[in-house]
Amino acid sequence: MGQGLTSEAKRGLTMVSPPLIFALLLLAAPLLTIILFSFWTQDFLTINRTFTVENYTEALTDPLYRTLLLRSLRIAGFVTLATVVLAFPIAYYISFHVRPERKALWIFLITIPFWTSYLIRIFLWRVILAFDGPVNGTLIELGVIDTPLPWILYNANAVVITLAHAFAPFAILPIFVSLEKIDRSLLEAARDLGENAVMTFLRVTLPLAMPGVLAAVLIVFIPTVGDYVTPRLVGGSGGTMIANMIYVQIFDLSNRPMGATLAVFAMLAVTITLAWAILHVRFWVHLNDRVGGGLAGLGLAGAAAAVDIGILWLILRNGDAWFGPAGTLGVMAAIMAGGAIAIAIFLPKGRWGL
Repeated sequence: MGQGLTSEAKRGLTMVSPPLIFALLLLAAPLLTIILFSFWTQDFLTINRTFTVENYTEALTDPLYRTLLLRSLRIAGFVTLATVVLAFPIAYYISFHVRPERKALWIFLITIPFWTSYLIRIFLWRVILAFDGPVNGTLIELGVIDTPLPWILYNANAVVITLAHAFAPFAILPIFVSLEKIDRSLLEAARDLGENAVMTFLRVTLPLAMPGVLAAVLIVFIPTVGDYVTPRLVGGSGGTMIANMIYVQIFDLSNRPMGATLAVFAMLAVTITLAWAILHVRFWVHLNDRVGGGLAGLGLAGAAAAVDIGILWLILRNGDAWFGPAGTLGVMAAIMAGGAIAIAIFLPKGRWGL
């Protein structure tokens, strides 16, 4: 018996080894290299391999880096919110209202943007949002505005619009897959028990579709934080993100260790932010369920969300005076990570699968 298990384990290890080695070479090795570089310094054209935390000290205390990092998280958050909110109705319509033989055609149409280069799509949005572009021209012709709108190009708004369009298919597809997996008999049972269409959606459809929504959030949020091309072409000075500064440090200033440090900071910020958001949503839903839902549950969950977000906003606004520039980010990271860990340990997954 033991020999059989050993042989089976060896066969399994043999099958897993090639992709494992491939993943280690292409994922783990570059990541470890970046982390290692962040503890070195640039000495003109050579790398000083003496271990130091000088880069981290500069990254924590320089307000420019913090501003770019927070702006990147804010833009990515708005892009994710806009993309998922707009993608859900499309996925819902295809899943519940399109005849089965035509669903493949709709999915095919959704993937059409992938046929063109990402760079070309960005340039097209640059033309569409330009001062003399179709948006401003149409609004002026209709008499809605007298002069071109100055806030739709070369700022954060243009970055959000462009990225939301670019990542829309990535949000629609996982949500559609989750909706397709829902057993329609559950919806019939809810209606037979007296639930109206709205409550059936809120209590049955949306919780069961949450894995797809969560996948869409991860697929959209993570790459948009590190996007470089879109802010460079349509963002202007007000839409510059952390990836643009990483590029400047590595290629323009030839300071690879500092660029690696900013990359590590960005990865940590994304991880902590996503963990805080996902696990706090679990906490807010738990509070809603504890009081039976309805207006009372929504009010309690909303109050808890306001308190959680308000604490972070208060620290971000006044943290420099209380803790210093470096301490502000450290305190925020400790509160966010600590809260997420506590919720993950003491609060099991609820009916929403979060």
